[in-house]
Amino acid sequence: MSKRENNTNKLKDLIPQMLEQNKLQKGMDQIYVKEAWGEVMGKGVMNYTESVTLKNHTIFVKLASSALREELEYGKDKIVKMLNNSLPNLSIKSIKLM
Repeated sequence: MSKRENNTNKLKDLIPQMLEQNKLQKGMDQIYVKEAWGEVMGKGVMNYTESVTLKNHTIFVKLASSALREELEYGKDKIVKMLNNSLPNLSIKSIKLM
């Protein structure tokens, strides 16, 4: 009887390879950004958030409330820092509030 080759890999090593080979990383980054926005900003802001997208290290956030948008404009630098802390694999440079 022949021995089986022990050709095992850990799943945590295979997932990044699969994402890269199938060009799925951008989609996963979009999901991570949406989740991080919800965690950092909380339920109150999420109730008025219509969409969150990532493009070229910039997060575009569409809000349903112009008053909230104006209020968040003042704290954009702090929001970027909090999002970067929450997303260690991504580098957010700015936020555009719409």
